[in-house]
Amino acid sequence: MRRSTMKQTTAAGLLATPSIPRRKPLASTIGIFGVGHHSYWPQFDGLLDEMKRKLALFVNKVRAHGGQVIDFGIADDARSAYSLRNQLKAASLDLIFCDMLTYATSAAFGVIARDLDVPIVLVALQPMKALDYSRASTFMQLSNDDFCAVPEFAGVAIRMGKRPPPVILGTLDDDPAADAEIADWCRIARVLHDLKRARIGHFGHVLENMLDLQTDPTALTAAFGCHIVETEPDDLMRQFRQVSDADAEAKKRQILEVFETPDPKSDPITRKLTSEDLDMAARVAVALERFVDEEELDGLAYYYEAEPDSPMRRLVSNLIVGNSLLTAAGFPMCGESDLKTCIAMLVEDRLGIGGSFAEFHPIDFREGFVLVGHDGPHHLNLADGPPLLRSLLKFHGKPGAGSSVEFRIKQGPITLLSLGVTQGGRFKFVIAEGQSLRGPIPPTGNTNTRGFFQPDVRTFLKRWVAEGPTHHFAIGTGNEAGVIQQVGEILGLETAIVATGAKKD
Repeated sequence: MRRSTMKQTTAAGLLATPSIPRRKPLASTIGIFGVGHHSYWPQFDGLLDEMKRKLALFVNKVRAHGGQVIDFGIADDARSAYSLRNQLKAASLDLIFCDMLTYATSAAFGVIARDLDVPIVLVALQPMKALDYSRASTFMQLSNDDFCAVPEFAGVAIRMGKRPPPVILGTLDDDPAADAEIADWCRIARVLHDLKRARIGHFGHVLENMLDLQTDPTALTAAFGCHIVETEPDDLMRQFRQVSDADAEAKKRQILEVFETPDPKSDPITRKLTSEDLDMAARVAVALERFVDEEELDGLAYYYEAEPDSPMRRLVSNLIVGNSLLTAAGFPMCGESDLKTCIAMLVEDRLGIGGSFAEFHPIDFREGFVLVGHDGPHHLNLADGPPLLRSLLKFHGKPGAGSSVEFRIKQGPITLLSLGVTQGGRFKFVIAEGQSLRGPIPPTGNTNTRGFFQPDVRTFLKRWVAEGPTHHFAIGTGNEAGVIQQVGEILGLETAIVATGAKKD
């Protein structure tokens, strides 16, 4: 098969990982208000103006991360806090930053903490790294008294029946650690924004006998706010029948721009991608895009077998390529009808770290790693170089045959997120950080990456299963356990971090 375009290469001459754009932009709505003490303003000329300047600088920092940011001004007593409470409640916010501009009494915060069911982060960023003690004044102290009221505010939040609010502590300028925390909270806001608004499609049924995948859709709405849309494979078939030859040819060109199509290696059920499998993959990919648009979906979990040798079976067993393209575009698609892992993939995607469908494969006891992957769908933007397409004569454990996606995850830190269920029926985040390192993987038309985890592969896997995960999980790049744990805590979920930042000697 000939390429319609030349693939891009890196500076080192290697073929580059594809970069598939999002179907829709990331979104969030963040509210910011500052606090101070009304008694100070008549006592110190210019202090209120200095507080407004500090607030404006912080607002600009947050706006640099995108999304909608609303500046609600300064609350400096109980009356202004009660007025501000109503404005905040009306704004449909995903996250609130309370900018601790100087000392403030907790009356400027208490009713807001009590009445808003939105995470509030206290921000204490003083302008100076240290006071100029030779020139120090009360004005200078008050201008840098950002932390002074934080203990008071935290204690009042607890008395109001809320979790102690997280705190960003540092300086307003030249503080990479504080800036990184601000960025993390802006990413968390994107996760919360989409979780409580997402329409997650579902068709078919869980792959029979996988009891850990069974999920109550109402429980997902209760925990996350998302709505589960029960769809019909017949509607996907209707879209498939309407795909024109021109539509299919255009999609085939896109597929061949993204994927390599190598010769088979050691696995006898693989062969070089056939023109018939490419055509089917392209037509299904077009149909999928129209299907999710028609249903206004933000994700899809699916599994359906259909009648043997029927057009429907041919259709539903050839979703991997189209689903992988959609997953890379920020639209999580989850096989085996695993709604829980679809949510995990959405969380990782909105954090900007990927979120590919995965499970554990064979362990390498010689080198001390476990293969991590699945037969699809996959987040193509995580590939280490161009992903591969192979034709498979059979899909192991499932009916059908056709094209399948194979690649390694980029070398470097990785984070796993599984959404388990406790004996009491509540969802639980099971999280692990590790490392993906380059090396041979099985040429089987599946993703696989070499996952190294602390303290060693045996201990890690025993600890992982002891936390009760679903056997599937989302895999993303970066060491992001702390951020994901923060999301889980905001949602009121139990979270367990099984391993952190592994490195192989």
